[in-house]
Amino acid sequence: MKEVMALSLYEQLDKELHEAMLAKQTLRVSTIRLIKAAVQMRQIEKRAPLSDDEILELINREMKQRRESLAEFEKAGRTDLIDKTKAEMEILRQYLPEQLSAAQLQELITKAVQQSGAAGPRDVGKVMGILMPLVKGKADGKEVNRLVMEALNKAGCP
Repeated sequence: MKEVMALSLYEQLDKELHEAMLAKQTLRVSTIRLIKAAVQMRQIEKRAPLSDDEILELINREMKQRRESLAEFEKAGRTDLIDKTKAEMEILRQYLPEQLSAAQLQELITKAVQQSGAAGPRDVGKVMGILMPLVKGKADGKEVNRLVMEALNKAGCP
């Protein structure tokens, strides 16, 4: 996947769909088709082709839906659906940029807090405004928000 940098993400999806069909990888085929369908629907709404960043947003949305579903399936003890969802997530993860490590994320949060001049938890919006463009697609937004709140609370801010 990383070796074909000249292709757009949509062209890469097309190519890998074809390869998965030839290899009879049914789960991979269905997952890639799902992404492509979401892309096509969004292109119709937008009335223009999507950029790679917009496609990544759609893939991130699919990952988020699966994370939420996974939690529900685990509560219900549905091991069949848990396994399928984890496999789908692994396929989707291959198209996303590498996720930030906890240390990298913490460093970015510290810099964003300093840069924003945040004085407490009420300034979380200022910090998130600086931080989100840097971590978009590379970290879960809820987790980032939680860590920012922790940092603002730890700093002894009211």
